[in-house]
Amino acid sequence: MSACVPTRHDHSSRSSRPSRSSGVKRPHSPPPRGGRFRIAGADVSASITVFLLAIPMSLGLAVAMGAPLEAGLISAAIGGIVAGLLGGTPLQVSGPSAGLTVVTAETIQIYGWRTTCAITIGAGLLQLALGSLRAARSALAVSPAIVHGTLAGIGVAIALAQLHIVLGGTPQSSAISNVLHLPDQLARVSPAAPLIGALTVSILVLWPLLPGRTGRLLRRVPAALASVGLATAVAAWAAPSIARVDLPSWRSHALPEMPQGPVLGLATAVFTMMLVASLESLLAAVAVDKLVADRNRSRSADSPAGSGEVRGNATIDKGELSQHSAPFTTAVAPAPEATAPADHSRFTPPLKRSDLDRELRAQGIANAVSGLLGGLAVSGGAVRSSANVRAGATSRASTVLHGVWILLASGLLVTALERIPLAALGALVMMVGLKMVSLAHIRNVHKHREFLVYGATIAGVLVVGVLKGVAIGIAVAVAVALHRLARTRISVSEHNGQHLVVVRGQLTFLAVPHLSRVLGRLPQNSDVVVELDGFFMDHAAYETIQDWSNAHTAHGGQVAFAGRSGGRIAEPAAAAHSCCRPWTPWRNHHCHDQAEHAPPPPSTGNGPHSVLNTGTATEPVTTKGSGAGSHTPTPPHTDSDSTPEPAPPLPQPSPLSQAAHATQAAPASHVAPSPQAASPRPHTSADRPSRAGGEHRLVRGLSSFQRDTAPLVRGELARLAREGQRPSQFFITCADSRLVTSMITASGPGDLFTVRNIGNLVPPPDAEEGDHSVGAAIEYAVDVLGVESITVCGHSDCGAMNALLEGASDAPDTSLWRWLRHGLPSLARVTSTDNARARFSGRLPADAMEQLCLTNVVQQLDHLRAHPSVARRIADGTLQLHGMYFHVAEAQSYLLTEGGSAESGTAEVFDPVAPAHPAELARTGA
Repeated sequence: MSACVPTRHDHSSRSSRPSRSSGVKRPHSPPPRGGRFRIAGADVSASITVFLLAIPMSLGLAVAMGAPLEAGLISAAIGGIVAGLLGGTPLQVSGPSAGLTVVTAETIQIYGWRTTCAITIGAGLLQLALGSLRAARSALAVSPAIVHGTLAGIGVAIALAQLHIVLGGTPQSSAISNVLHLPDQLARVSPAAPLIGALTVSILVLWPLLPGRTGRLLRRVPAALASVGLATAVAAWAAPSIARVDLPSWRSHALPEMPQGPVLGLATAVFTMMLVASLESLLAAVAVDKLVADRNRSRSADSPAGSGEVRGNATIDKGELSQHSAPFTTAVAPAPEATAPADHSRFTPPLKRSDLDRELRAQGIANAVSGLLGGLAVSGGAVRSSANVRAGATSRASTVLHGVWILLASGLLVTALERIPLAALGALVMMVGLKMVSLAHIRNVHKHREFLVYGATIAGVLVVGVLKGVAIGIAVAVAVALHRLARTRISVSEHNGQHLVVVRGQLTFLAVPHLSRVLGRLPQNSDVVVELDGFFMDHAAYETIQDWSNAHTAHGGQVAFAGRSGGRIAEPAAAAHSCCRPWTPWRNHHCHDQAEHAPPPPSTGNGPHSVLNTGTATEPVTTKGSGAGSHTPTPPHTDSDSTPEPAPPLPQPSPLSQAAHATQAAPASHVAPSPQAASPRPHTSADRPSRAGGEHRLVRGLSSFQRDTAPLVRGELARLAREGQRPSQFFITCADSRLVTSMITASGPGDLFTVRNIGNLVPPPDAEEGDHSVGAAIEYAVDVLGVESITVCGHSDCGAMNALLEGASDAPDTSLWRWLRHGLPSLARVTSTDNARARFSGRLPADAMEQLCLTNVVQQLDHLRAHPSVARRIADGTLQLHGMYFHVAEAQSYLLTEGGSAESGTAEVFDPVAPAHPAELARTGA
């Protein structure tokens, strides 16, 4: 549950202050000593983990691209050192990436290696220019279906190419050629390479599943390193003649040359490499932010409340990587869950969110340097970045150190690297490509009806290349959007002489010709109801409907407009800011009752504010004869200069959750009560709605729930129906209609076990008379459901407490007063001089009524403690009791402090609950 009864923490504890050695500057303290670039033990261990993962990946990607193998090591080192030092995402690790495999391989085949290095320099300079122009955020505006489709197409192309290497052959120049030549490759396959490849794939899949303590220790080694290492050992024993890595001498390393070829082709290659590298790096940076935030929340949950220390080991769910970002679907296997070093026992300052423009500039500089030194193109690495976060890195030092280790290994471990079979590297990269086709992404694009865009992008990447494939995806996305925008279905039916025109879809200028033809065919003096089932109407459609409505009423016809539910809609201008809004269905809802019993004032019908938004249902307002008083529908959005009404949004999770945020989201003009509501007057029989009106409101509310809320909560309610209720909190409160428990506690179905009665009373267990249902509910909640806490909630202006104050002495013998006698101990407690009176922190109760309301909460808690089941659980330390008071007019909750009690004789103090800070909500998971 998100937030029911907040638990108190003492934030003034000394343990919550960071130590001087933590590096966090406290107020009025000298700045921390030490250099700007300090290396923690956690960063050293994380850098080693990433280094062990990066070595086989870099070599495998170089093989897949057909580039010199040492180029993969150069780009990995430069990505770690240069991008690590300058980047805007400290924990992101850059290097050769699977997303650039197809682009680089095609460039090498067309222009050669040395020209490809020059193209890499050009792509880096272009990235640097875009980062300086602050265009990083704009790059993320590409449709997710296109991004996922591009990466999936690249992944399929990688897998097809590496399959030939696993089979002991050589990949072809394109994905189509690889598919066509696959039968020939299978006909002349030798057993050694496929067996080594199969062994590599098996270890990749099974390594994260190793059970037991031994498996936990072995999983500290990255699965990629373990698979390649074991495959190398087996190949050295069983297949000594298998093709292996051949690292040429550094003396023969090729550097870039002046690009040669057609200018348009070179520019296209530069732009394509820049586009893929930038998108992958920026999306990876966003995902790294999410991973770091989740890791921090996990550590905060493990650490003591209010303490600045971080204890325990933070681990991130294995499936999380593929859920957050497209590039992270390329992970071959989960990275090791490294134990946090000793440095993590200290307070570490939270990392700032990524500076995407700085990250883009750093990627550009790294690409320029890598191309200049004869390396591959660089981008934010999915596998390496996730491993860095999981291994407990705290700063960019881990990224830089991993690049340093790669440089050292390139000079000292050449002999060991040359023993790696090419089939093992091919199998590793093939699995990378397959992981880029994410089933989670396929489900998401299918759910959002964008599978056509996704499939077209994949097909375009495979058939005509990455850049043209992206262009095809964009073209299909635009076509789909236009189709949806123009797909407006208009139907006409007649019943008892009344014509019903139903318009389903968005009303734009594209639908105006069809709409005009349909409306023009209606008889001039007919009674017409226009039902608008859509949430967007542009200015052209609005003027078309308004002009037709004025003309139709001028010729003697009648016009009424209805919303999605079929209810007639029309709102006078004077009520535009005092009546209901679709996003606050609970607020001021009695305006509908007023509209049913009072005729609406006339409206000019000349502007968008003269009628109600299409999302609100009220009684019909029709016009006949002259067009002066006609009502026309307000478009949710218009292009006119006048200020339109806010558009009804998409359905929210539930009306209560909408109401919980409505007072914050609504402008002041919408929250202010109407003048009629501001001047109270006695209720008369005329004010009471008729029974038929009450039933109408009930049916309307039920219909609204079935239309807007039921589809959103049906899955959760079905789960609760299957699994049964398991609430953690028992809530006892008053039956007052103004007290909406789920709203003030921000709770949902299955969170609260609630009992509501007159005066939130808890009869003592030995009460001779009264209702035993409260006692039964207490026993059921405590003994059967096993709730963790019980809250007694009183409220301001309680009618039960008022009745006790005014007539307790001569109370009649009725059911109501027999029940209210359980509140007499509260009244006696108020008048007694032996007990300190309950109060608020900082002020006394406003009057005797409020004093009794507070005292009643304390008294009912004493009655609760007398119940045997409650007393037993309290003694065991498994149940907590809370007192709560809700001030209705202020919408303010107060919690009873734990210090005051009847036994100690000290005053019971109710403290106001402050709004939660977003960081606190994120930490508690609310």
